[in-house]
Amino acid sequence: MIVAGEASGDAHAAALVDALRKAQPQTKFEFFGATGPSARAAGVEPIVRSDDLAILGLLEIGRALPKFWKAYKLLKQAAIERQPDAVILVDWPDFNLKLARALHRRGLKIIYYISPQLWAWRSYRARNIQRDVDLLLSILPFEKSWYADRGIEHVEYVGHPLAGEVHAVLDRVEFCREIKLDSRLPVVSLLPGSRWKEVERILPPMLEAAALIAARRPEVQFVVVVAPSRTSEEIRDIVRTQRAAPLPLPSCLHIVAGQSREALAASDVAAIASGTATLEAALLGTPMVVVYKESTINWHILGSLIYVEHYGLVNLIAGERAATELMQDDLTGERLANELLSLLDEKRNQDARARLRDVTDELGEGGASERAAEHILDALDGWKL
Repeated sequence: MIVAGEASGDAHAAALVDALRKAQPQTKFEFFGATGPSARAAGVEPIVRSDDLAILGLLEIGRALPKFWKAYKLLKQAAIERQPDAVILVDWPDFNLKLARALHRRGLKIIYYISPQLWAWRSYRARNIQRDVDLLLSILPFEKSWYADRGIEHVEYVGHPLAGEVHAVLDRVEFCREIKLDSRLPVVSLLPGSRWKEVERILPPMLEAAALIAARRPEVQFVVVVAPSRTSEEIRDIVRTQRAAPLPLPSCLHIVAGQSREALAASDVAAIASGTATLEAALLGTPMVVVYKESTINWHILGSLIYVEHYGLVNLIAGERAATELMQDDLTGERLANELLSLLDEKRNQDARARLRDVTDELGEGGASERAAEHILDALDGWKL
């Protein structure tokens, strides 16, 4: 059984399924669980389609509780009836830790792939990992020692699934030609996130920053990148609203779907909603500003529970500000414009690219899915003895 709830977890689950099949091609694997489109394409039978369960925030979660409860009951029932050799839970801790508790109590073996970020907030959940998880597979270099300090030894570091796997199909010249940009002029990408509430809050200050930059440097070209879970029309609606603002938007503003890595690789700089995309940008060597904006209630309630100094994944790995962060009230059009303009300076741009190379070197050269598959198969063999 494999359970993934959000887009990034779904992609990692699909890669893991492929790696397991390749590691033992003679074995007939059967997978079922909670899936997004990537896991379904990899052959995981959907008991629950997790596409509509990726939400954020207290109010949103409150409204969706009946959906989550139904999904939980369906998955729990399927696991008890089918008795899989292992339950692989991928990220999604609020849901998966509850499911781990219920299934582990019934004798099922629990593997957790992509450790919950307990070092960032709610560290008390480490006791849940100790009690309910038989094997924890971590993807960040400092996590194994963090758990060891708390007496949890059944942890294996496999590396980040994106390391060695993030490539652009088109180079800068090809991408610019395809969407009618001039590859000789600066390109700035704007990635406002994958959840609708994120996009609603983050894209307007991004567009305001683009307008301010265009007023000072009219040659700069902009690309708004549509996340897989969003539509181009949703982005256009916000852009149309923003066009009514006093400051005109850039004349060169393109909306691109399905080519996030191509856009990042072709960009001189990018503004990116905090999340996995910041690590993709780092792996592609694109200097960035990490941004985020929540509802006021979510920011004050959830934000007060966060222990770490940095929010962006690239900065957490670096242990310092490898990329500027503009969070909540700091995210204004003017501040973002100033930071992006600063990164367009050739010297600072090159320095930022060098720093990103240092950060991504810590993640290794790739093969996380294959190493995770090896640990899972070893565990299954051990449990059968």
